[in-house]
Amino acid sequence: MATIAVAAAALAGTALSAYAEDFKIGLSNGWVGSEWRTQMIEEAEAAAALWKERGVNVEVVAQSANVDVPGQIAHVRNFISQGVNAIIINPNSPTAFDPVFAQAKEAGILVIATDAEVSSPDATYVGIDQKGWAMESAKWLAETLDGKGKVVAINGVAGHPANEMRVAGYREVFGQHDGIEIVNEVNANWDQAQGQQAMQNLLATYPDIDGVWVQDGMAAGAWRSIMDADKAGDIAATGEIRKDFIDIWTENKLNSGASVNPPGVMASALNVAVLMLQGRELKEPATAGQYGNAMYLPIPFISSDNLAEAAASMEGKPGHYSYTSALSIDDAEALFK
Repeated sequence: MATIAVAAAALAGTALSAYAEDFKIGLSNGWVGSEWRTQMIEEAEAAAALWKERGVNVEVVAQSANVDVPGQIAHVRNFISQGVNAIIINPNSPTAFDPVFAQAKEAGILVIATDAEVSSPDATYVGIDQKGWAMESAKWLAETLDGKGKVVAINGVAGHPANEMRVAGYREVFGQHDGIEIVNEVNANWDQAQGQQAMQNLLATYPDIDGVWVQDGMAAGAWRSIMDADKAGDIAATGEIRKDFIDIWTENKLNSGASVNPPGVMASALNVAVLMLQGRELKEPATAGQYGNAMYLPIPFISSDNLAEAAASMEGKPGHYSYTSALSIDDAEALFK
């Protein structure tokens, strides 16, 4: 009887394995050396692990390229050769991937972009509206300045799709206020040291500025220069979502506000991808955005009103940890029929 019981259990396990779904998903990251991107990949891997509790085995394979479009195209081709079921890409170009995404579609592979939108009709975008992200923080800065004052902007990588949408966003908002003058715009490549140096140079040239619109990945550096110049009480500037900056913000009561682009966007995209691979249909088609293929996620915002709550949520995390959110499996399922 014991032998029969063991055999039956083994057969049951085999049956469960046969009915379990197995998906292989390639993750292409277009920025090396960014702790935000590292967290993005880790959160996507954690999301994949949670699917196993539902009988779905999701294997993820991650590759990274350093702001290199040809390198990312090679990622996609490698994933096609490996026979993955889906590709999730944080792209370095909005248009360069159209031909290779068409090849992926021809091979029966689902393609989802996240964090930066793409023009390909063969891909779906799942992430925040980068233009809307910039507009939220620009609105905060404009309201904080009562619609008037001299403002400088510190941007990321020139030509990067997310950066260009952000620039368009803050320009649109500031353009609605006759009293706001953008006196200079510079690029600091989403690098803290470059952001700090850029702010130092701007303060030397424009010592009487009232506001700074700076993208995350550089805001902590910009604020260091503002504080070093003893101008923290005179200048309003956008901020970061990293724990180390949240701590500085809290301790020094900085006049700051930060739109949140959560690292969890790739985890959200992965959960959507798995449901699509299962043949589920979205209640509302992904038709938003400039290319008509986007599903936009909510954009959280941190200000003095909820700063303490944001700080508490990151208690015990390392300084480089970013405030985050993601669609859970249940959240994603609610978007499908």
